[in-house]
Amino acid sequence: MRKSLRVAGLATACTVAGAALYATGAASADQAEARPTKEPHNIGLLVGEIDTYYGATKGADGVWKSSPHSPYAKDLARIQAKAKKDIKEAAAHHPRHGKKPAIVLDVDDTALLSFDYEKSTNYTYNNDSWNAYVNEAKRPAVFGMPDLVKYAKRKGVEVFFLTGLAEPLRQGAVTNLARAGYATKLDRTHVFTKDKANPPAYLKNCATPTAWNCTTVQFKEGTRKYIESTGYDIVGSFGDQTSDLAGGYADKTYKLPNPTYYVG
Repeated sequence: MRKSLRVAGLATACTVAGAALYATGAASADQAEARPTKEPHNIGLLVGEIDTYYGATKGADGVWKSSPHSPYAKDLARIQAKAKKDIKEAAAHHPRHGKKPAIVLDVDDTALLSFDYEKSTNYTYNNDSWNAYVNEAKRPAVFGMPDLVKYAKRKGVEVFFLTGLAEPLRQGAVTNLARAGYATKLDRTHVFTKDKANPPAYLKNCATPTAWNCTTVQFKEGTRKYIESTGYDIVGSFGDQTSDLAGGYADKTYKLPNPTYYVG
């Protein structure tokens, strides 16, 4: 997606959400990758399942919304309840070794919900339309996440945002986070975007001003490592993609649900 690499469309959603519904064949000498040996999950049916999962409704304004009573919202609430218990326990034992506790949140579909874009584009991605959508700064918060941030701050935990959104989209993202109810610091020391033109020195192993070679994992791992080097212990890292969370530099990770796209 906008974070680094976006595998777009319903074929991707089918691979992610429907993987358990059909078997995969083995690779062979003339076939480098395994292929399905049975008919994949039907895309039309999958769209209906995704709609039901989110409790999709289209408002009079033409905007697609997810229901706060949907299975999606209930899954989020369960994850957030566990995270709050962990944050409470971690905060009670800090500072450790002089480090202050912190949490790190991805933005797209971790802090801000992009369901309207996904539905409106039939789960396909276009760079220009996505950039315009981000800059409108009208995305709603992912259910429960502003409250989780408030809870963490009450416990003395610092909050950082780490997104694969490009640096030119920073203002749109920051404006949207504030509008969506994230009452926390949103300056450059707390919101980290992907700045390919002027990559930070801590990413020198994979990025220079003339060549960006960082994978999503390298970018996010390197940034978490940097945050910890400034005096924090990341007690929780939150993301909707496994690539948001891989690489370490977080005591615990929390994978939020997202069946609409996959970022490797």
